[in-house]
Amino acid sequence: MSEATIKPRIEKAPLGERMIEKLPVVLVPALAMLGLIAVGNPATWLTLTVAGLAMGLMIFIMASGLTVVFGLMDVINFGHGAFISVGAFVGFTVLIWLGGWTSSPSVFLNLSAVFMAILVAMLATALMGYAFERVIVMPVYGEHLKQILVTMGGLIVAQQLIYVFWGPDEMHVARPESLQGSFVLGEAAVEKYRLVAVGIGVVLFVAMRYVLKSTRIGLLVRAGVENGEMVEALGYRVRRLFLMVFMAGSALAGLGGVMWGLYQETITAHMGQEIMVLVFIVVIIGGLGSVEGCFIGALLVGLLSNYTAFLAPKVALVSTIGLMVIILMWRPQGLYPVVKAK
Repeated sequence: MSEATIKPRIEKAPLGERMIEKLPVVLVPALAMLGLIAVGNPATWLTLTVAGLAMGLMIFIMASGLTVVFGLMDVINFGHGAFISVGAFVGFTVLIWLGGWTSSPSVFLNLSAVFMAILVAMLATALMGYAFERVIVMPVYGEHLKQILVTMGGLIVAQQLIYVFWGPDEMHVARPESLQGSFVLGEAAVEKYRLVAVGIGVVLFVAMRYVLKSTRIGLLVRAGVENGEMVEALGYRVRRLFLMVFMAGSALAGLGGVMWGLYQETITAHMGQEIMVLVFIVVIIGGLGSVEGCFIGALLVGLLSNYTAFLAPKVALVSTIGLMVIILMWRPQGLYPVVKAK
């Protein structure tokens, strides 16, 4: 018997189904083109588009950890905003300590100060995530109602601890010297910091895709999402994997907190709770557990928010909710849902 006769035959999905499956990829450029038509002025459109991409990618940074935690661990973590707030305040503290670097005209020292703030904030929130998972989340695995209640309680406790260490007042965050101001491209003004935020967001997305698709730990995470019991049966310690993923998600929230604080230039103890509305919208649009869907959803939310804020400020308040409703009417499980084995 020839090799050709015993080789398993893999049937491809019909072309129409494959095109529909890839359709979410074109939503972002399609929305950008609609924005150009609606805005009319290319210079204004470019400014709004860069701002929207920066906003969307910062939301992606905060949402990516949450969607992976939910996809792997089936944990509804309403306390995710606590890591965002703590990360922002820790990063703010580091930037104060490195005041000589942030006020220097050197681009290298300015970026070094920002990355030091990011690293320390990620370390702090990863350790906080370890304690949060061991003390608050672990006793309520598989019980969604209790998860909502206890994680909300953890969020409130974290906010009160921020009051203890940093006080209740809103704090101003000054961007490093070289990240202030804008570039002028033709007639368009593009903020320097937003370009940095876009760069960090894209690098993080590429890195997450590489880790999840091309490494052993990524294979285990994806297998755990599909069928955690099978992974456990093969001898891997899924609980330890859960803890690592939770800490990584918490660290990403801390990174997002630093980026968002520099974006808004003010931080408060409630900032994480406030941004969680957009974070949950992005996670739901993308599909629970999907990094790719989260990335596309975040870009859609960021672009739509900026376009509508310019064209119809009152509509901007509900535009993201409307986007979520439209996406869910089309794909009830989100753009790229992760389907678990039964």
